[in-house]
Amino acid sequence: MIDVRVNYAGLKLSNPIIVAPAGITATVERMKRAQEYGAGAVVVKSLFEKEIARINPSPRFKILRQRLNGLSSFILYSYEQASEYGPERYAQEINRAKRELEIPVIASINCITPEGWVSYSRLVEEAGADALELNLSCPHGPLVMSEQDVNQEMVVTTQRVKNQVKIPVIPKMTPQATNPLAVAKNLEEVGADALVVFNRFTGLDIDIESQKPIMHGGYAGHGGPWSIHYSLRWISAFFPVLKIPLSGSGGVTTGEDVVKYLLAGATTVQVCSAVILEGYQIINRLREGLINFMERKGYSRVDEFRGKAANRILGLEEVDRRHLVAAVIDSNQCNGCGICQQVCFCRAIHFLPESSAEGCGRHKVYSVRIELCDGCGLCSELCPQKAISLINKYE
Repeated sequence: MIDVRVNYAGLKLSNPIIVAPAGITATVERMKRAQEYGAGAVVVKSLFEKEIARINPSPRFKILRQRLNGLSSFILYSYEQASEYGPERYAQEINRAKRELEIPVIASINCITPEGWVSYSRLVEEAGADALELNLSCPHGPLVMSEQDVNQEMVVTTQRVKNQVKIPVIPKMTPQATNPLAVAKNLEEVGADALVVFNRFTGLDIDIESQKPIMHGGYAGHGGPWSIHYSLRWISAFFPVLKIPLSGSGGVTTGEDVVKYLLAGATTVQVCSAVILEGYQIINRLREGLINFMERKGYSRVDEFRGKAANRILGLEEVDRRHLVAAVIDSNQCNGCGICQQVCFCRAIHFLPESSAEGCGRHKVYSVRIELCDGCGLCSELCPQKAISLINKYE
């Protein structure tokens, strides 16, 4: 029988999928929808001490689309900051959520003064929050301190809050650090009960006609499927060193993404952009994707494969650097688009002579000079017809 339950900083979750703090968790009604579609826990949209951040501009979402050589990607660019509630109203929402929801309710706060961190953390604990996430790295604006000062402030604040409350305290780390592992170690040393890895990056987009920043006119957070790889890299580095649980955040869009985070060493994953762009129903698909993986691999519990990939990452000296493969092109599949020749910096790809391309008379096709091919694999990745494969040169 498949068991996807996890223990996250002392919280018992029915599954590892947590809905991250945003407009999708701003009210009890929205949190209920997350629960209805299978979330293991919710993090309430952040309470900010800075009052201006509680007024979110409109519009505040933009999809940035990019294309290159037939490939496409997108970024969810957003300026959604704090909960619109003040402290007392925020506490009431948490209290009501605890009465009406069955899953754990995690509060999130962002403060600008030591007194704010203390009073707000006490407030949400008294309201009944199961844990407290420290939003120490809001992406909606430039850093006003040096990186060293920001990292030190994260550590000092975590220690300060730990001294005030008994519920689990979970710092949400910034991705914009030179050495996240060193910061993570310091946060664990001062008592962090878990870590969220990471908050979104701070970004900027510019309208070249008006020559101004787009949308609201300032910096914004940006996320999307692309962001998973940075978080995976650091979770895999944290996992063998830290003893506290890790929550992977960024880029989760499929059940496979959930599995990747767990294989890297995460205990839970946080999802936000995918719910915003596709609705709460995606939560159930993420959970089903995890269960399908476990069934296929014969796992009964998440702990059986957590961190398995972290122990298989090769070091600099271990990477096999032999060039054993070369590209080959199936002339029956090739449509003569020429992309492979355009991108081959080894100049190993050439037109087939007409006589050799018999049967493909509609167009010219390409072939690879094995002796020049570097085996990099780029042409195979870019071929729109999937006509290129890699073979062992020596077989």
